[in-house]
Amino acid sequence: MPSAQPPRAVFAMDPVHLPLLFPDPLLARLKQTADIDTALVLRGFTAPKAAAALARAEVLITGWGCPHLGAEVLAAAPRLRTVLHAAGSVRSLVGEAFWERGVTVSSAVAANALPVAEYTLAMILLAGKDAFAQRERFRATHAHPSPAETAATGNLGRRVGVIGASRVGRRLLELLRPFDFEVLLHDPYVTPDEATALGARALPLEDLLRRSDIVSLHAPDIPETFRMLDRRRLALIRDRGMLINTSRGALVDPVALSDELISGRLHAVLDVTEPEPLPVGSPLYALPNVFLTPHIAGSLGNELRRLGVTVVDELERLAAGLPPVHEVRRTDLVRVA
Repeated sequence: MPSAQPPRAVFAMDPVHLPLLFPDPLLARLKQTADIDTALVLRGFTAPKAAAALARAEVLITGWGCPHLGAEVLAAAPRLRTVLHAAGSVRSLVGEAFWERGVTVSSAVAANALPVAEYTLAMILLAGKDAFAQRERFRATHAHPSPAETAATGNLGRRVGVIGASRVGRRLLELLRPFDFEVLLHDPYVTPDEATALGARALPLEDLLRRSDIVSLHAPDIPETFRMLDRRRLALIRDRGMLINTSRGALVDPVALSDELISGRLHAVLDVTEPEPLPVGSPLYALPNVFLTPHIAGSLGNELRRLGVTVVDELERLAAGLPPVHEVRRTDLVRVA
């Protein structure tokens, strides 16, 4: 049953993100649904004003810059029943006490997956055209390449290996469908028939690495995936193969990857690294076979509004007595980022 009174909500995030997450029209829609002071954005929970807001809050709308939600926060928020996260992963945000008390947690991770998949598709298409290397050659020579120099270039029949049928991975598989790629997939939770339905052929990880021209990482950062691409597995990727990482740097052995890239045997598009950012003196900044971007694949600029829309949609469902669409359950954390 819908509540007779609008839920009392409070923002908890770095205020710098609020205008892009919730532009004025969306903020007005939010205020129609919840009892919220839109001028109050908590960056901590210990100040008297924050404590007073927490004491009455039923809904916490969080985002980047929100402090960890531990037992002390829960103790200060006896009425809290829902956390709506206007960002991606809640793994490091929500503490055990919240799960123990049964607080409902929802995340805009599905909305954040869309620009990551779009970025990845763009990089796959550019990699197939050898655009990164051709740009370097063109800057140096000011001359068009010869047919011999582009004989191995093109996207027709290119093998793309997708590691992880995550939200990003599944959206990428959808985006790859119109193109003439052969798509391979590795995910231990996906059956061969399910992979076929997603438009891919399921393979063990080592086979995927051996057969792919382009390998794109979309697995979660969990203990089981730590350094999943170690020195031995990186060596399985064919010469001049392309590795795209928009997931997390921890999935790849950074020393082994650096060695492969410095040697020139592999190429890479790296939106994430370990550490992040790389040290000032890292050779990867200058390598012609490495395309580095500063963690921009996820939602930026006007894309942030999509995350805010997700939160407001969830809040409206909550006010109407409906379950959230994007709930994160405690059991999900063993296999999602």
